[in-house]
Amino acid sequence: MRAIFYGLLGAFFFAFTFICNRSMDLGGGHWAWSACLRFFFMLPLLAAILGPRRLHQALAHLRAHILEYLVWSCVGFGLFYSLVCFASAHGEGWLVAATWQVTIIAGPLLVPFLYRDRDGRPARIPFAGMRWSLLILVGVALMQWENAGRVSFTAMLLCVLPLAAAAFAYPLGNRKMMWVCGDSVDTVQRVFNMTLASMPFWLLIALWGLAAQGLPAAGQVGQSALVGLFSGVLGTLLFFGATSRVRRSPERLAAVEATQSGEVIFALVGEVAVLGAPVPSPLSLAGMGLVCFGMIVHSLRSGK
Repeated sequence: MRAIFYGLLGAFFFAFTFICNRSMDLGGGHWAWSACLRFFFMLPLLAAILGPRRLHQALAHLRAHILEYLVWSCVGFGLFYSLVCFASAHGEGWLVAATWQVTIIAGPLLVPFLYRDRDGRPARIPFAGMRWSLLILVGVALMQWENAGRVSFTAMLLCVLPLAAAAFAYPLGNRKMMWVCGDSVDTVQRVFNMTLASMPFWLLIALWGLAAQGLPAAGQVGQSALVGLFSGVLGTLLFFGATSRVRRSPERLAAVEATQSGEVIFALVGEVAVLGAPVPSPLSLAGMGLVCFGMIVHSLRSGK
């Protein structure tokens, strides 16, 4: 249950991503800068948290597994977040947060590619736990039903398709790096190493932003710093810490990943309060109820 709590708290901080990204897009900021600036700010913050001794240990592990870090960090951090920011430039915050919940079923669907049973065969997809994940997705769909009619088909595709790819990239990169790291490094060291290993990717994205728009505005830099602190550092450390606690149980791992559905509620409340989004309708509130019910049942089932 502690892992579930950490996952929900991480979802609260992750919600800052959707709110701030939408705000930066409305202010004219380019999605490429929104993507790379978050990780540029994360790197020194994480280094300061580690301190000299733990930083030296982290770098030693990075050097020993440099190829794995480069590949899976670019997938789990680079590909994931660049696609999220691209989608944010083509859809409202509610659409981005809701579509991102595909990651709830993406993690369980990846189980046969990541795990083996005692006979060495691919592990089975944990369908028993997925039914509650699907209930959460039904709740998300109800929350967004009335809003979907206001979005053009092109905007929907430019938002939904990148997010669907990002929803698989994030758990894939995270789970692969959990197995590479094991107990050799702690959560902060793992996040720092993944952030550092993804820097070549983010430098290319920064060049993209520079060519497309020039240097970012001061407002975009400030909001990216907030995203780096709240979502990049606090949210990621809480979520990665939660998944590390249950990494040996695919079903419990799926339950922790399902806590990300809380981002929809937190993001919706934030949009109403900060960006002046309309108050949810009764149908949307019913969807919120399904999301909360699904998370509670998922958590209780995982605890048993």
